[in-house]
Amino acid sequence: MKELRTRAISGILYVALLIIALKWQLALIGLFYAFGIICMVEFNKLIGLKHVAPYIVFTVLYSFFGFWSVLYDNKDGFVETIQILHVITIFVLLLLIKDLFSEKTIPLFHTKRFILTTFYLSSGFIFLVLIGNFDHEFTPIYVLGSFILIWINDTFAYLIGKNFGKQKLFPSVSPKKTVEGFLGGLFFACVASYFIFNFSGSLSFNAWLFLAIIISVFGTLGDLIESKFKRQAQVKDSGAMMPGHGGLLDRLDSIIFASPIIYLFLIVVDYVS
Repeated sequence: MKELRTRAISGILYVALLIIALKWQLALIGLFYAFGIICMVEFNKLIGLKHVAPYIVFTVLYSFFGFWSVLYDNKDGFVETIQILHVITIFVLLLLIKDLFSEKTIPLFHTKRFILTTFYLSSGFIFLVLIGNFDHEFTPIYVLGSFILIWINDTFAYLIGKNFGKQKLFPSVSPKKTVEGFLGGLFFACVASYFIFNFSGSLSFNAWLFLAIIISVFGTLGDLIESKFKRQAQVKDSGAMMPGHGGLLDRLDSIIFASPIIYLFLIVVDYVS
């Protein structure tokens, strides 16, 4: 009971902090930077990287994409630069998906560790900020809606998997995850997309529905990939930042992995509309 209370309190504080930050763009940028540094510390421990360079690279990239370009609306060359970052990031994510399905362990040679901290972790937070500033306007509903869909998916995947799950989804990486849980999380995320559409007044229902599917699928992949990193490091949690939950990376792994795909989808929606 005490553990459940601790888990609930830390979870509520985490959600409240995010919702409050969504009211001011500068606060959101600052919060995601702090989250990024904490997750970088946890991730570097998982992959055995002891170097200051990832923190410098993250700070430089985040300052340019998340701070300078957003707050000062410096558009000269920005679109082209973000396209380059976007393409490289998605390529690295595809390599991680390949490693998840085709490798017993994720290869972690020295160069790849720096590639992952840059184009997996750093990029994930950069695209979260860019989602909140899509089309050069502060659009916190895109960020909040994405987080809500992640929370709904994770909650119902856990509840349905625990009570009705029989077929294992990926037993070699995450023995507790089930196919039934995944489908349940996907279904309720799709249901939640209807209410987000009605509440937000932004995007169409079809767009939010496709976002729910994207977030459920790629969020689950992100969770499985982080689970594989933890299994290789022989740890249960990425850290102890959130009592009852584990590390902050354990809570953000899904949205970090999904954010570049969410941003890509928003570009497609904006283009076709």
